[in-house]
Amino acid sequence: MKIAVPKEIKNHEYRVALTPSVVRELVARGHRVAVQASAGEGAGFPDAEYEAAGAHIEQDLDALWDNAELIVKVKEPQPEEVKRLKPSHTLFTYLHLAAEESLTRGLMDSEATCIAYETITDEEGGLPLLAPMSRVAGRMAVQAGAHSLEKAQGGAGILIPGVPGVAPAKVTVIGGGVVGENAARMALGLGADVTVLDKSLERLEVLDHRYQGRLNTVYSTADALETAARESDIVVGAVLVPGAQAPKLITRKMLGDMRPGSVLVDVAIDQGGCFETSRATTHADPTYVVDGVVHYCVANMPGAVARTSTQALTNATLPFVLALADKGWQGALAEDPHFLKGLNVHAGHITHPAVAQAFGLEAVDPKSLMA
Repeated sequence: MKIAVPKEIKNHEYRVALTPSVVRELVARGHRVAVQASAGEGAGFPDAEYEAAGAHIEQDLDALWDNAELIVKVKEPQPEEVKRLKPSHTLFTYLHLAAEESLTRGLMDSEATCIAYETITDEEGGLPLLAPMSRVAGRMAVQAGAHSLEKAQGGAGILIPGVPGVAPAKVTVIGGGVVGENAARMALGLGADVTVLDKSLERLEVLDHRYQGRLNTVYSTADALETAARESDIVVGAVLVPGAQAPKLITRKMLGDMRPGSVLVDVAIDQGGCFETSRATTHADPTYVVDGVVHYCVANMPGAVARTSTQALTNATLPFVLALADKGWQGALAEDPHFLKGLNVHAGHITHPAVAQAFGLEAVDPKSLMA
């Protein structure tokens, strides 16, 4: 298999899709890996390490894409990358298509086979390739929220743990999944007063037991959300509906009841965001203010800690990349129904129901494509 690893071109994205150690595994199996020059430098992996692992360092971007069968990336392809896709390509990366109609239609027009990390499942119903970055993003969310609370950043000037005689900040996390638990864990570690909202009583019970009552667990209702907005210094949006757009849980109206200088951190922004006033931002310009409330909505948060994120991501993607390389996309997906759920677009058709529903389109059963 001819595998290409392009350099990520999204704003302030420093991760790389394959580490030299993964390249070594692929080359040992007889595959050819071409890595764009300097693709790994942002994550601390120089070209020399890839060459030592057996990769070809490609200076010519046209050649990199034209000669590839399998293209492995981190973030969704940018417009200039979409134009390079061909029907013969298999693209394996994060896509988050439900919030990006133009990207979805661009991938359909390319007729490439597009497999999304974030919709692959496991036997327990989890999302094994989303989980590593969810852990990073959850931990970073509180870090970003703490910085945004500083007065110089537009915040209320509150220190998360407080000091003796001064109460700590109140942090509310909406969603008790992987992102939410990691955000709550980080906030607890910083000494905040932490509340987690979720609609699953089972999940709330797990968190209550795991953290032995050190965080508050609240069943998520409209009243609970309004109270959280009104009383919190930081609200972390950590809600996920796999493959679909995130629900809008904090409305524009609620902002009027929030404390001036409080902070919303929307980790669901890749899926359209779970706050009505959310819009994607970048690491270059991460925040904006609406009705006195600071919004942090960076769409590729883990990119800021590129080395940690790259290592965590490739640890999870390695077996899937090996399967695609060894068996081709049809063979790999036919053998694994959980991997098959990662197929989002093929030959101009949408194959994931949630993506199709987001744009009023018809989804093709991916099983019908396995013949």
